[in-house]
Amino acid sequence: MTPPALRPLTVGEILDVSFTLYRRHFAPLAGVALVCSGIPVILNMFIQASGGMLQNLPLVLVYYIVFAALSSIATAATLFIVSDSYLGRTIDARAALRRAGPFIGRILICSMLTGLVIFVGFMFFVIPGIILLAGLILAIPAVVIEGKSAGAALARSWELTRGSRWRMLGLLLVLIILLYIPLAAIGGIIALFVPGAGSILSTP
Repeated sequence: MTPPALRPLTVGEILDVSFTLYRRHFAPLAGVALVCSGIPVILNMFIQASGGMLQNLPLVLVYYIVFAALSSIATAATLFIVSDSYLGRTIDARAALRRAGPFIGRILICSMLTGLVIFVGFMFFVIPGIILLAGLILAIPAVVIEGKSAGAALARSWELTRGSRWRMLGLLLVLIILLYIPLAAIGGIIALFVPGAGSILSTP
């Protein structure tokens, strides 16, 4: 695959390039989603079958810890698949997951810092929160692709998005689609074939 041109893209071009990458690499992206959602889904099914959240509080805690860790792995693995593809290389789900493992801690810390900063921004009449959301959208990619620490990743994201923050909101939409379309498809398949599984992908 010829890598896309390395230049600033409009929101429309971001969508076009992203869906092209997604279409060409659906198998590894779906594989990452399947692996990283499988254990939380099984835990959630067990919790629901055993009386719900109030009857299984220790297991609910395990669920949230596992969900957070595997979500971090899924985020990093997806970034590796997309970035390698963008540069004209290919990577399968197993290799992406293996490369993503060491980043769990930094991604979790970065996510918490980013969430806290954005929350404070939204407390001030929403608009600052939207600006911060757009400005910090590249924090996790800075951790994964550039190897930054959590704090340095926030500063790096703010620097990289200067003058392009509306485009970053479009990119956020794309990332959500890339991460959650496979999860939605998996949930639909499970709901069709597993009796009473309508709520297995909801939180306990």
